[in-house]
Amino acid sequence: MLALTSRTSRRVNGPARAAAALLLAFFAAGSASSGQVSSSSQQSASGGQASVQKSSEPATAQRIPRQQALTTAAVDGVLREAISTNETRPVAAAQLTLRHLQSGQLVRAASSVEGVFRVLLLSPGHYEFRVEAEGFAPFVIPDLALNANEVTTLEISLVSTSSAEFRSRLPRLPELGPAIAPGSSAALGSYRELRHRLDSDPNYIAELAPEYLLPVADIYNAVPNRWALNQPDYRRYPQKGEYLYTKQHWYDPFNRNRFKGDEPIWPEVFGQQIFLNLTASSETFFDGRRVPSPSGVSAAQPGSSGFFGRGEQAFFDQTLRFSFDLFHGDASFKPVEWRIRVTPELSLNDLDVRELGIVSPNVRAGTNRFDNHVGLQEAFVEVKLHDLSDNYDFISARAGIQQFNADFRGFLFTDEQPGLRIFGNWNSDRIEYNAAYFQFLEKNTNSGLNTFERRHQQVVLGNVYLQDFFFPGYTAEFVGAWNKDDPSVHYDDNGFLVRPAPIGNVINQGPGGGPLAHGIRVGYFGWLGSGHIRRINLTHAFYQAVGEDTFNPIAGRRVTVNAQMAAVELSFDRDWIRYRVSTFYTSGDANPRDGRARGFDAIDDLPNFAGGIFSFWNREDIRLLGSGVSLTTDGSLIPSLRSTKEEGQANFVNPGIFLANAGADFDITPKLKGFANFNYLRFEHTEPLEFILFESPIRHSIGEDFGIGVTYRPPLSENIVLTGGASALQPGDGFKDIYTSRTLFSLFGSVKFTF
Repeated sequence: MLALTSRTSRRVNGPARAAAALLLAFFAAGSASSGQVSSSSQQSASGGQASVQKSSEPATAQRIPRQQALTTAAVDGVLREAISTNETRPVAAAQLTLRHLQSGQLVRAASSVEGVFRVLLLSPGHYEFRVEAEGFAPFVIPDLALNANEVTTLEISLVSTSSAEFRSRLPRLPELGPAIAPGSSAALGSYRELRHRLDSDPNYIAELAPEYLLPVADIYNAVPNRWALNQPDYRRYPQKGEYLYTKQHWYDPFNRNRFKGDEPIWPEVFGQQIFLNLTASSETFFDGRRVPSPSGVSAAQPGSSGFFGRGEQAFFDQTLRFSFDLFHGDASFKPVEWRIRVTPELSLNDLDVRELGIVSPNVRAGTNRFDNHVGLQEAFVEVKLHDLSDNYDFISARAGIQQFNADFRGFLFTDEQPGLRIFGNWNSDRIEYNAAYFQFLEKNTNSGLNTFERRHQQVVLGNVYLQDFFFPGYTAEFVGAWNKDDPSVHYDDNGFLVRPAPIGNVINQGPGGGPLAHGIRVGYFGWLGSGHIRRINLTHAFYQAVGEDTFNPIAGRRVTVNAQMAAVELSFDRDWIRYRVSTFYTSGDANPRDGRARGFDAIDDLPNFAGGIFSFWNREDIRLLGSGVSLTTDGSLIPSLRSTKEEGQANFVNPGIFLANAGADFDITPKLKGFANFNYLRFEHTEPLEFILFESPIRHSIGEDFGIGVTYRPPLSENIVLTGGASALQPGDGFKDIYTSRTLFSLFGSVKFTF
């Protein structure tokens, strides 16, 4: 049987086609004699060596035109040990000896860890081929003929001796028969022989000498644009269906698309390494809720005395986000050389309430507010500064408006702000690091998007991620941050004073009777972790905050900050359900009028923790009635008593919180995922609330928070995502002391499309 190895390519000129024709003619004429495959079983000999039949002599080889004749021979192959009938394993570090029978010249080699050996540049002739390996019987081919311009491939099966039998940790298989007794003669062995021309394998030619190679133009067809290769129209069946190759369309994000970074945007002008990725997304969000609301002032009902009004509200938000991403690079695993990204976002939002004085301090504005705003959420330039190793370790810089998340779950800072960021990785991506400086912009009140007005707040952050920290699959993070929020006076887009917070002694205390502005100087130090330790999934966080507030409105004086935050989540996966429990804690201030602020507050948090958006306490903004601040702002777990999260200032004189959580995530189908969540909440200290509301005592229990929800992805991707949920807060004793015993609830849903 003829066995040949050949690599064919697209021919582009006449001489190469002629060479191919001669080569095919040679194969057709001499196939019976140019390749031989033989198999023999070795019988035990008195000297402990196996005897095999003599190798066959091939016919005279013919040379490919325009290629130099090769005058040397080569032998290669693999050494294996038969473990069972259908399983073998390689024999490593075996010693091979080839002795020329005429000249007596010796050539030695060894097998690799995979049992592979290769010996090149041998003189043609007859050789004695011998294999010796520890724990195996010697193997000998007494007469192995090696011819010029020929590779002889041997597949050799060795048989272990009794000493190898005892060294093996695997039990001997019954089909192998009884173990060989010590001192026995050499065991049986076999080999298979395969021959082919040396000049038919470019790998051998390249190792021997470059001059043996054909010119590149004779072998390969140069393609100017490797990204524009057209795939064949594959139709195995006549009916319609999914095919192996699909033609590209500009509107199809799932297949090859020039506008999604799958091929160069304009190779004729910019070359083959500049790509463009256009992303457009639309998100429609609706939230119907009941939250505490004051009755306000009403001329229609001048005799009404009820403090709490109707708290039902409906909020609708439609956002359109477009991203233009131009970058220079090669592939996804290699950092880009440079990048330019611009992302504007449009928001159309409407709020409908049932009480006056909520949408605006002017009661004549009514109970409905419609607003729109366009914000620039990303506008940065990124450049790779240096490659740190051959494993794509790098250091890059990014300047402009950019998104940044300081930690795994968004406990401290998550925002899109202008800044300078230095980032990269090290040790084959086991270590990742960031150093960033941000100069904040003001936010639009009703959409939360950026404006073009500068806010006098600066944040410096640095973090490092250490993968496989003590445990494989566990990543540790260490964070340092500095928040410098300068004194300023700011009214939001609806006309409410938000900076400084309109509470306590801040009103009518400044020069001329206006608000007294104050500054924040606080540093954060954190240790966090996320990953798994064996089958237990673990997320934990701890932050220490230290610094000062030049004039806290609740304390009525300058205060020093010393506050802590801690969080832990444990989860366990069983089949299609993930069970999780967690706890969240922030320290509170037991003495709101002294010079020490012990209540923890973040810079701009957005925690995905303890239920995330499926938690009423986390998602909704609960105003502290009778004051100008919120008990907790939307997208935060901390009862910080600040005016707003985006436009207000951090407040470290607050009650703090303790939260205990239990929940489960359900992978119902690959496209449908369900969530169930329960939180128990209580204040750490209620003294700040008692001081603000002039009410005592206020008990510690906030209540129980229940939430359920689903996420559905029809195409099994992030291109279409439908989310819906319901949550409720059943007030506890402390919440009843502040508000009423009415159950608060929320029904929400969102539909997101992404191209």
